[in-house]
Amino acid sequence: MTDKARRPVQRPSSRRPRVRHNVTAAIGADICGGRFPPGAVLPRESDLCETYGVSRTVIRESLKVLETNGLVRGRPRVGTLVCDRSEWNVLDAQILEWMGPEVLSSELLGSILEARRTVEPAAAFLAASRATAQEIADLERACDEMRETEGDLEAFTAADARFHETLLRASHNKVFHQFSSIIHAALSYALHASNRAAARRGEALDVHRELVDALRLRDGARAEACSRNILDLAARDLSALMDGARGD
Repeated sequence: MTDKARRPVQRPSSRRPRVRHNVTAAIGADICGGRFPPGAVLPRESDLCETYGVSRTVIRESLKVLETNGLVRGRPRVGTLVCDRSEWNVLDAQILEWMGPEVLSSELLGSILEARRTVEPAAAFLAASRATAQEIADLERACDEMRETEGDLEAFTAADARFHETLLRASHNKVFHQFSSIIHAALSYALHASNRAAARRGEALDVHRELVDALRLRDGARAEACSRNILDLAARDLSALMDGARGD
């Protein structure tokens, strides 16, 4: 028997470790990008298989994930419908990524800012009397990291997001604490957008530092005012960014 005959037959692996994720992302991006607009019926499974180069099983699994996030809904004898944007889970990190530049032309960033205006100043006021020494130290550390990474947008935004999430936790209000977990991805995205638009990040840094000083002095009114100032700066920068996007 020849070596070739002895060699075992190599069967293609049936495992697709990243295929489902990639196909889910591809279909999700096509929906968020407008290829399949709200109200449209997605192509038949066989057509989706051909378009994305995968099996029916992979397509079905991907559609289940997209349905969980509110992007699509299966209808008997109709097919898979693309849901209205109001039903999308826009706080999900994947959907924000799939929306891409479309986020700037939507109302999402404005809605996130409205939610923050409602919650963060109140959290700052409560944190002035409830924050532990460790939480105040964590906020100060986040400020230091923002200062050190002022020229690095990604690192600066990560420290900025950590500051605001810590502030919500420092209020020791269970609902505010839960809010920080729910809005994490959207908050990071919004902060990244406003930080990218800011002409001078040092201005916001100074107000963040002032807020920490107010917490250390247990001055609730001043902490609340600082929080409002931070959000006013974010509103200004986001407005400039969105105006620029419309100009493009």
